[in-house]
Amino acid sequence: DADQWLHDDDLVLGINLDGVARAYPYQIMVWHEIVNDNVAGIPILITYCPLCETGIAFERSVSGQPIEFGVSGLLFNSNLVMYDRMTDSLWQQAAGKAIVGELTGNRLKQLPIDTLPWKEWKSLYPVTKVLSKDTGFIRSYGEDPYKDYDSLDSIYFPLKHHDSRLHPKEIVYGIDVNGRSKAYREDDLKKAKLIEDNVNSARIIIERTDLGIVRAKIKETEEPIVPLRSFWFSWAAFHPETELYSK
Repeated sequence: DADQWLHDDDLVLGINLDGVARAYPYQIMVWHEIVNDNVAGIPILITYCPLCETGIAFERSVSGQPIEFGVSGLLFNSNLVMYDRMTDSLWQQAAGKAIVGELTGNRLKQLPIDTLPWKEWKSLYPVTKVLSKDTGFIRSYGEDPYKDYDSLDSIYFPLKHHDSRLHPKEIVYGIDVNGRSKAYREDDLKKAKLIEDNVNSARIIIERTDLGIVRAKIKETEEPIVPLRSFWFSWAAFHPETELYSK
């Protein structure tokens, strides 16, 4: 059914939990930004900030209690600020952290999520379920309200920190290792496919498959690291001390 309105090159946010695959098309996410869902019995939160190009998945539980989230309409560092429908606390999408209200200081567990063209996602998961356009709202799904924003130098809203090492809208994958952060250009990952590096005295591996799946881990322990895909300006604004990988 999704093939009737999704084109092969349309981007989706894809998640696979315990063998259950779901796809959340940009066509819908760019308008609504948040989906509260349950996948394989796990309450999850799919979030997308079109201003920062951050598609992030979380477990939407605090102290073992599932909670729902909505879009507050507020921004910090040009990034989506969410609210929970249990306490009305405000949460920063980029960090998955409550920043104002009763739950301040709590963090949501981040889950791996992929940003892929529809053609690539359905080739990996041909029985995937897809978020329907039957949302109960009237929106121009298929039209981008931000148009050419991702190619412009300009950023619409204020930032606490600017970093001119890359074009502000260049796509990077950022990781945190015990309080130290580092960013990897998507173009470098496309060329190298696999990068071994040192971050905060840990040997890490970050790799990208030909289909566009990006995963990272600590080499010695095999401990997974969930990379965050975003515009460079956004990663740098939230990680002002970030390192930037260079070949």
